[in-house]
Amino acid sequence: MNQKIEIIIVKFLMNTANIEELEALTDWINKPGNKQYFKNYVRINYAMDINMKQFDTLNAKKEYLRKIKQDKSVFYKYRVYNVLKYPAAAIIVFGLGYFFKDNIFNTPVKPDPIIVNTNIILPGTDKATLTLEDGSVVALEKGNNYETQNVKSNGEEIIYDAGERSKAEMAYNYLTIPRGGQFFVKLSDGTQVWLNSESKLKYPVNFIEGESRNVELIYGEAYFDVSPSTLHKGSKFKVFNQSQEIEVLGTEFNIKAYKDETSVYTTLVEGKVAVGFNGGKENLVPNQQSDLNILSGIITVTKVDVFNEISWKEGVFTFESKPLKEITKVLSRWYDVDIIFDDKASEEKRFNGSLNRKLKINQILDIIKNFDKIKDYEINKKTIVIK
Repeated sequence: MNQKIEIIIVKFLMNTANIEELEALTDWINKPGNKQYFKNYVRINYAMDINMKQFDTLNAKKEYLRKIKQDKSVFYKYRVYNVLKYPAAAIIVFGLGYFFKDNIFNTPVKPDPIIVNTNIILPGTDKATLTLEDGSVVALEKGNNYETQNVKSNGEEIIYDAGERSKAEMAYNYLTIPRGGQFFVKLSDGTQVWLNSESKLKYPVNFIEGESRNVELIYGEAYFDVSPSTLHKGSKFKVFNQSQEIEVLGTEFNIKAYKDETSVYTTLVEGKVAVGFNGGKENLVPNQQSDLNILSGIITVTKVDVFNEISWKEGVFTFESKPLKEITKVLSRWYDVDIIFDDKASEEKRFNGSLNRKLKINQILDIIKNFDKIKDYEINKKTIVIK
């Protein structure tokens, strides 16, 4: 796919393409194989196949056609409808047209950003540091295998087998994920944990039968798929973090508790959890999120779009009307960079969109730039300046 077609596709998805561009896109889509190529391109760069799961395409189509009818240009209406005859294009344009509803692509393609050096900032990878009970440290990353009697790692995940459960004092391991990393761990009870960048988890090598299964998310973000208590003689699963305690009976949930943030967010995907704090307790049901303010000790519970909160686990950034200062925090952790705003006003600009976490940092910034949320950016080693 050449750059000209890529530009036309983006403008088409944002409903800003002119007559000539629509004609060129229609001719391109008509060529063998290009329809699927179009669909794959949008899926890779925008992950719309995931977002479309809960999207009402029928109502979107009605609204889109209503707007077309209001257009004064009969020929323009005909050309747009002609492109929409292709199902792949129709489904994705309806999704993107609404999902990026606040981001209007109405300016020419901007010049390439200033790149002071030739270093390419790549996305994060599977890597972690394992600290054993005796204090020794093991580097876990692709290509480095680690194995003991009950533990095995291929450098991309670490698995604990249920060994002989001791009644004595438990031995703990720590798994630390650096900036620019992520990792998966399966605990000895079968609980699965996905850890995001800049996170640290404390957990026992083996749980004691009949006692509460306790782990601690010291900081960062983690997604838990907990082995149910019915498989462990009723033993509850608890996650401790800073000012709160989460009691679980068998469920899936996400905790976000970064060191540079004043709130701890707990999002329930399915099952039941009770969030304990300062002597109080809040019971969450699926699609609810608790926000515990560490400074005030006040907790609030709201209904959320679960996908937006856990999409990182699926390899997708999802930003729903997020200010750029919050978005750049997420990007800083994943790409292990420092992002500075030269134009402070840009910090509060909001962006809607889902982007593949496998994209390079300059590709992410180019997309945000093309939506007129930033004027430009400059990359110098591990520092990025937003203009």
